Amino acid sequence: MDALVNAVLERILVPLEASGRHVHLTREQAEILFGHGLTPERPLSQPGQYLSKERVTVIGPKGEFRNVAVLGPERKEAQVEISLTDGKALGIQPPVRLSGETVGSPGCILAGSQGRVELDRGVIAAQRHIHLTPADAARFGVRDRQVVHLQTFTARPVVFEDTVVRVSGDFAAAVHLDYDEANACGFAKGDWGRILP
Repeated sequence: MDALVNAVLERILVPLEASGRHVHLTREQAEILFGHGLTPERPLSQPGQYLSKERVTVIGPKGEFRNVAVLGPERKEAQVEISLTDGKALGIQPPVRLSGETVGSPGCILAGSQGRVELDRGVIAAQRHIHLTPADAARFGVRDRQVVHLQTFTARPVVFEDTVVRVSGDFAAAVHLDYDEANACGFAKGDWGRILP
C-alpha cells in the first residue's frame, strides 16, 4: 500500500531534501588536503553523487566549522555551500547562487588532514532549487531555469518563492533546501512539496 501511495505522490509532488553545509573540491585540492583523491562513503540521491569519507574544516574571518562533509566526485572548481546563518558564524556574506555560479563570491580557507587550501572565491548560499528529469519537467509543465513557487507539506507549511527548476537526464526528482529553509518550514525526512504555477 505504501508503494502505491508513494507512486501516486510522485506523480503530483516532489520529495523534499535538506542539504547541510558541504564542500566540493578539485582533484588537485583533494590531493593537497588529504594526500589522495576522494573516497566514496555512500551514494546521495542524485545519480553519481556521493558523500566522501574525507572531511574538512571551513575557516572564515570570525569562526570555523569542523568536520564539514565533502561531496564527490571531484569538480573543475571548488565550491563551499553554507547557509546564511553559517555565513554569520564564519564572518562571510555568501551570495545566494545556483551551483557553479561562483564569480564574485567570497573565499575561505579549507583545512584537511594533510594540508590547507585558500580559496579566493566559491563560498555561496545555494539558491533553493528543484532537480527534475526531462520527463518530470514535461509532466509538471516546467522548463530548465524556470523560477516557480514551491508549496511545502511540512510541520510548518510555507510557500517558497524564487525556486529554480533544474532539468537534466542526470538528475533524480528532488527539492533541495538548505538548513535555514528546512528549519523554517519544519521539514522532516519524507516530506513533499508541490510546484505552483
